[in-house]
Amino acid sequence: MSTDTHTDGREDSGVTWGAFAAAEPELARTVEERFAAHTHHVLATLRKDGSPRTTGLEVRFLDGELWFGMMPGSMKALDVRRDPRFSLQANPGEGTTMGGGGDVRIAGRAVEVPEDDTATRARYAEEVEPPEPFHLFRTEVTEVVRTSVEDEKYLVVQVWKPGAPVRTLKRT
Repeated sequence: MSTDTHTDGREDSGVTWGAFAAAEPELARTVEERFAAHTHHVLATLRKDGSPRTTGLEVRFLDGELWFGMMPGSMKALDVRRDPRFSLQANPGEGTTMGGGGDVRIAGRAVEVPEDDTATRARYAEEVEPPEPFHLFRTEVTEVVRTSVEDEKYLVVQVWKPGAPVRTLKRT
């Protein structure tokens, strides 16, 4: 687990997906189902100049981790190598409703699995069968957000951060 300290003194400790799922199994299950519903999702990274970049990405939840596999030298891989912060938005699917579990996103840091960690890379490759070669990143989760509609009346926002229970906000 790593910690970032902000200029205002706040700290963001990242945890594995498995640690989040153990702390909040119902929300984790819903988030995984939303990501499983579609293949491609939207990853936001930071460019060298600090401006945002959004790109498509396939993700995997394996062995208690959220994994990103990327093509060698891709701009998103270069972005997270330079600044590991990311935000990942699940593909909402067709239409404009928030059915099927709502809208979900995950924020955190991407940590590259080194080339010499052949065991981890081989386990991932065996399960996912990515095109070779590839960059492999595991994630440290710092926030999970689910937005849904309840009773066709309330907008419900659930926010989870490490070390705290899910906070739920309802709006009409």
